[in-house]
Formats: sequence, C-alpha cells, structure tokens
Amino acid sequence: MVGGSVRDLILGQRSTDYDIVVRGNPEKFARKLSENLSGRLVKMGKPGQVVFRVVSREHLFDISAIKGLNIETDLIQRDFTVNAMAYSFFSKTIIDPLNGLKDMAEKKVRMTSSKIFKKDPVRLLRAYRIGATLKFTIEQRTADAVEKNIKLIGTSAAERIRFEIFSILCLPESKHSFFQMAGNGLLFKIFPELFRTKGCFQNKIHLFDVFDHTMRTFYLLENLLSDDHQFEPEITRQIRRHMDQKRSAQLKCATLFHDIGKPLARTIDQNGNIHFSGHEQKGVDMAKKICKRLKFSVRETGYIDFIIKNHLKPLFFFTAGREKDYTRGDLTRFFMKLGDFTPDLLIHAIADTRGKGNENDERNAAFIRFIKNLIHRYFVRFKPRSKAPPLITGADLIHHFGLTPSPLFKTILNRVEERTLSNGLRDRTAALIFVEELLGRRIKA
Repeated sequence: MVGGSVRDLILGQRSTDYDIVVRGNPEKFARKLSENLSGRLVKMGKPGQVVFRVVSREHLFDISAIKGLNIETDLIQRDFTVNAMAYSFFSKTIIDPLNGLKDMAEKKVRMTSSKIFKKDPVRLLRAYRIGATLKFTIEQRTADAVEKNIKLIGTSAAERIRFEIFSILCLPESKHSFFQMAGNGLLFKIFPELFRTKGCFQNKIHLFDVFDHTMRTFYLLENLLSDDHQFEPEITRQIRRHMDQKRSAQLKCATLFHDIGKPLARTIDQNGNIHFSGHEQKGVDMAKKICKRLKFSVRETGYIDFIIKNHLKPLFFFTAGREKDYTRGDLTRFFMKLGDFTPDLLIHAIADTRGKGNENDERNAAFIRFIKNLIHRYFVRFKPRSKAPPLITGADLIHHFGLTPSPLFKTILNRVEERTLSNGLRDRTAALIFVEELLGRRIKA
C-alpha cells in the first residue's frame, strides 16, 4: 500500500480509497482481489500508466505495477515525502526512503526533489492542499521551489487546477493557503483578474484597496462559517445544515471574485469622490470567463454569478429600510427574490462589511445587526412557511376561475405565495377570496 493511504493510516484517519502497487502482474492481482471482495474491476489510464480499479461496497482500490526496479525506486519518484511511504503487507513494515515519517512528526510538507513541479505543475497547488488538509506547513526549500516554478501552472489542465482549488476551498481553514498563494504570486497566475485589484483604492468608507479588502472579506467569511458563537445556537445549526462543504466552497470562491469588476468600473467625480457604479455586472462578466476558462460546472458558475450580481442587495434593502419602516411584505418579497441563496448573501454581507476595516462605525454596526436579524427571520419564520404546500395551484385558477394558462398564472400564484408567507393568508378559502380581489382589479402579468 502506497501514498496517501499510508499517510492516513499513520495519522489514524479512516480511508475508503487505497493505492496498491505490486511487483508482479497488477491485473492478475486486481482480478483476484475483485473476486474475493465481490467487487467490480475497471481498467483505466493509457499505455504505460494503466491502473486497475476495484470497487467494492465499502472501499475503492487502485492497483498498478511498481515503477522502477523496486518499491524504493517507485517511492522516490512521487511528489511529497508524506506521500512517498509504503506499507508492506508481506513484512508488515513501513518503507520510508525519504524520511516522510520525520516530516509527518514535524508537520511539514516537503518535496521529494526539486524536479517534481516540472514533471507535474499541478503539484504547485497540491502542496497547499496537502498542507491545508493535514494542517502542516510547507517547508522553506519547497516553498522556494513553488515560487520559482509558478509560471508552470498555466500548462496544467484546467480541470485539474479547478479540482485542487475547490479541494482547498472545501476545507474549513483554507484562508492561510490562499494568503500564501497570493504572497508568492501563484494565486495571480491562476486568477490574473485578482491582480488588477491590487492598488485599486476605494472611497472613504474603505480602509483598504480592493485586493486587501477582498482577502480580508475571505478571511472573515471563513471565520463566520466556522465560529459557533456568531449567531444563537439554533441559527448556527440551521446555517451548518444549509452551508454544507460544497456550498461553503462556492461561497468562498464567489467572495474572491465579488469585487473583481471594481477596477473597470472605477470613476472619480469632480469633487474627488470615487465611485464603482455597475461593478457587480462587470464582475459577473469577468467571473463567467474565469469559470469557463477553468471548466467550472454549470451549477458552480450559476452560484458564483448570483452572489456577485446580488451582493449589494442586502445593503440596498437596509438603506431603504432606514428611510421607511419595512413591512412584513417587504421582508417576504426580499426573501422570495433571493430564494435559497438568501443565507449565503446575508452571511457574505456581514463579512463584506467587516472587510471594509471600520466595523466600529455606527452605520456598519447597525447594518450587521440588521443582517443578523434577517438571518434569524429567514430561518425561524420564512423558511418553515415556504416549505408548506401552496394554498392554491394553477388547477384552481382553471377550474375555480375559468382562466386559461398564461403568464398571468405566475403573477397570481406569486402574489398568493407572497401574501401567504407574510402571514396574510391562512387557508385555501382566504386565498381564493384574495385571487377574486386581484382579478377584480384586473391584475396584469
């Protein structure tokens, strides 16, 4: 058994995936293992790099031939010392030619040689993934080699870069990796759009340029997602259920991009005031190009676009509320427009405001209190009601009112849903009466 499987075994971490190398015929070994486990055998890879995968009910085994004359030769060709160890099933011993055990004890990520990044540039990112996953630091010579070879990342397949980025973002503590990648320039080789935000200074309500604000917001967002004391216990539990690992990663990614449109939108008026009008849409356009370039999924792209496009909506809603008292209907319409993305945008809004650097400003403090109240209302009042079956459907509009299906249906049903979620309609009869009133007013789609 080789690689990360051995590392996880030593760390006492449960694994379901195992890499095995054999001296003899890997296919023969794989077939025998598959038969013993009642598993399924799949042949993968190209000539010279064939892997036989055995999939059982609980485990997955990748079986290949030893590369080189012996296991030691195989191991020293791997990427990092913590992945360059083997466990011999025959002698029941750990084979560790590059002192991976020592590096594990010292919690260090160390390259097996200075050539590993030229052989496979995606390892530049993998160093940070391993470090973040294990909570290890990248030792200095390895860090220097990463910085020396950052230009090579552009030769890696987009899908592999995306995998490594999201693997890091999925971790509860990814911020340190991203700060380090920004420090050595690797982050800007992957996302050159972020480099343009450096030195893009903002208006007086911000203490930082766009890039520093972005990284502070990223840092504060990750803290918000992991801190049990930011909200009352029940709301924290609701947020945990809503923001699973994958969703949290997407929100963190959207946060990195949320202000990338500012350099293009920046203007200065005759009084010397800086404005960024329309930076959200410019940011959406830029983010779409990033997502396409790195082969993000349709779902990931749609999520990121929505967050960037709407990230100022909570602030606009707050400002409108200060000018007039918002009603229960106003709240309901706000939640309905943002839908399932509501908590994500509200959590982002808190981090974004704190990222300005002047949280003690009374207006910012009031905004954060307002947002926390919205999060409470969303989970405690709006969401439970939104899960209830609708009081009426399109069939009711046809059979009860004799209407023909048209765009008007959506308008009527949305109005009914809005009034219901605002606690204005409690039963079917009340909903039908409400529709009669709407039709009497000749409501238009």
